Amino acid sequence: MPTPVRLLPVVCLALLTLAACSEAPDSDTGDAAAQAPASESNAASGSTAQLDYSLPPEDFAADPEAGRSLFRSNCMQCHGEEARGTDQGPPLIHRIYEPSHHPDITFHRAVALGVHQHHWEFGEMPPVSGVSGEDTAHIIAWIRQEQRAVGID
Repeated sequence: MPTPVRLLPVVCLALLTLAACSEAPDSDTGDAAAQAPASESNAASGSTAQLDYSLPPEDFAADPEAGRSLFRSNCMQCHGEEARGTDQGPPLIHRIYEPSHHPDITFHRAVALGVHQHHWEFGEMPPVSGVSGEDTAHIIAWIRQEQRAVGID
């Protein structure tokens, strides 16, 4: 069995890897989107986190078709009409965004808090104002449907 001293570099590497995949600045928990303080902002863009963002209730039934429409209204400019990416933002129908690597809460956090650049070279994503937690749940339902259609799940 490895000694604790030998495990230290492995543990440090694992923590750094997890930190690199963090979806939101200064976030500690998966509930960060629901609890973003007024002073939290995306440093690169100067955009302030949504103050009124809250996660939908557990029994909320998301509708992929509503999500498609909401995506086109709020996300298409950067992520493309079919979420396949543009020169402004990454494709969301991509293995990087599979649920095991980016669970649904990371999409909520991205909308509410913005995202530090970490997988792609598109720059920082600012928070998306005017998109509620329920809207985001609909969008996620559509994205997951499209991912499953191409074998990402």
